[in-house]
Amino acid sequence: MPFPIEEKLVVGVSSSALFRLDEADAVFRREGVDAYRAYQRRHENDILAPGVAFPFIRRFLQLNAHFPETQPVEVVLLSRNDADTGLRVFNAIAHHGLDICRAAFTTGDSPFRYVPAYNISLFLTANPADAREAIALGHPAGIVLDGAPEDDPEDAELRVAFDFDGVIAGDEAEQTYRKSGLAEFARMETAQAERPHAPGPLANLFWHLGRLRQLEEERQAAEPARRRFLKTAIVTARSAPAHRRVVTTLRAWGIRVDQVFFLGGVAKGRVLSEWRPHLFFDDQPAHLDPTRGFVPSVHVPFGALNA
Repeated sequence: MPFPIEEKLVVGVSSSALFRLDEADAVFRREGVDAYRAYQRRHENDILAPGVAFPFIRRFLQLNAHFPETQPVEVVLLSRNDADTGLRVFNAIAHHGLDICRAAFTTGDSPFRYVPAYNISLFLTANPADAREAIALGHPAGIVLDGAPEDDPEDAELRVAFDFDGVIAGDEAEQTYRKSGLAEFARMETAQAERPHAPGPLANLFWHLGRLRQLEEERQAAEPARRRFLKTAIVTARSAPAHRRVVTTLRAWGIRVDQVFFLGGVAKGRVLSEWRPHLFFDDQPAHLDPTRGFVPSVHVPFGALNA
């Protein structure tokens, strides 16, 4: 029997974010739902190839092996399929050895409304409308951008990178920058350097990952030979003096991260190409378009920039 879902860090993922469904989607767009349903039935034993979110999801589930006594994470499939056509997705889940046992099949309806029901801290979807509606209702969601997934079997870590403003924190500072320019942004952030930012749409996910990271760090202190599995980073366009408020916010939340990059206009892809996260979250498509070809990238459609 699974542990109570209220005690877990839960990620919801759509079928098209987890697997490649290009051919089936093309049938749906070209011929309609009945042809799509027939196509999925004919191919339900043909194993789907991994999608962009697959490397992250596979490793995320491995956190349970690192914390076997608590089993702290879970993944829930949130799908617009019905249960009949969704059988192909569950066959692929079993084939790839993913420990996913819960699902919501909504038969064409948007599944984001069930984010609170499953205690989900992140909903990954390839459907922009679903993500935008979820964010508008205050649910944590992101659009998985198309790209080539990489899943090196020799890579024994889970690395997750976040932009700061509009992702971890709210977009108060971003609004100031857009309305009043860089000088006023720097003045405001300097004046409020000791005031933590309000949480952003993925703050809960970030906090929970931070707690798991801390537990791994404590174990490593007791067992120096143990390698840490989970690593986190912040990759932000901020630079000094606006860096101080980031540190203030992390201290107030009691969260440490492995690496923080204050880029001050340097292209984010320069550091992401070296650190190679399994997911990178940003609220600005302009930062994601150059990275999506080599880093699994997620657009968080939050705040003034995405209104």
